[in-house]
Amino acid sequence: RVAASSAPDARAMFSPASTDFLSGFSAFSKAKNAMNSPARSPVSRAMAAKPFVAASPAEDGTVMGQGPFGLKYYLAGALSGGICCGLTHGALTPVDVVKTRIQLDPVKYNQGFIGGFKQVSAAEGPGALLTGLMPTAQGYFIQGWFKFGGVEFFKINITNTIGDQSAWNNRNSIYLASSAMAEFIADIFLCPYEACRIRLVSDPTYATGMGSCASRMMSEVGFVNAFYSGFVPILFKQIPYTMAKFAVQGKAAESIYSSIGSKPEAMSKGANVGVSLMSGVVAGGVAAIISH
Repeated sequence: RVAASSAPDARAMFSPASTDFLSGFSAFSKAKNAMNSPARSPVSRAMAAKPFVAASPAEDGTVMGQGPFGLKYYLAGALSGGICCGLTHGALTPVDVVKTRIQLDPVKYNQGFIGGFKQVSAAEGPGALLTGLMPTAQGYFIQGWFKFGGVEFFKINITNTIGDQSAWNNRNSIYLASSAMAEFIADIFLCPYEACRIRLVSDPTYATGMGSCASRMMSEVGFVNAFYSGFVPILFKQIPYTMAKFAVQGKAAESIYSSIGSKPEAMSKGANVGVSLMSGVVAGGVAAIISH
């Protein structure tokens, strides 16, 4: 395509991928790899002799050769994040119940993590391990919606503003800034759900469910005190967590590909998913330690 073009530009080196999510800044590295290929055309060799300088944002809405990135893309990213966060946090509700009980009453729940499960089940029945399931699943669905959709929105628009080359050179800073801004917005919506979850877990007799819990809390102390008294602490917990998660996953994925001597475009979809999962586990562990 480049050789046949009468007015070649750097974006012609990219293959359109409107259905592919921008995985970090891999599209830019793919372009650089393509330009370094021995099979490239005379035109692309001439282009490669010059520094890769970002053009202004493409008129068709593409970024780093992928896209276009419009409302459908951001909604897909938000929905994917919401589903994944809602399912994973909801499934781990029993772990959260035990963790919260140990934090609230370490004298009573002093038998460790596994012992905590046994203590809660013995005292209140196995169903107690699911206390707070609805506010957890719903709250983190909404949080995941704004977090993952927001990260994509900020990342792509920052790249559009500063250009591809500058974005690649500063990709770690963009990861951190995008994730911090997205998480701040997400926490505005998450905080009321977390307030209800913690109240229900700490005192299972307080209310029969999320709706009645929210109503009682608001009637007792008012809207702001009920749902946002813990807003600053949750920001200090969630924002470093999310910043670490996105930044570390990006670096971990790069390291994994480098260690196996391969690139995303040279591997199968299954292998790339495996790299995503491995880098996600590393990032999740680091983020949990940082935010603890």
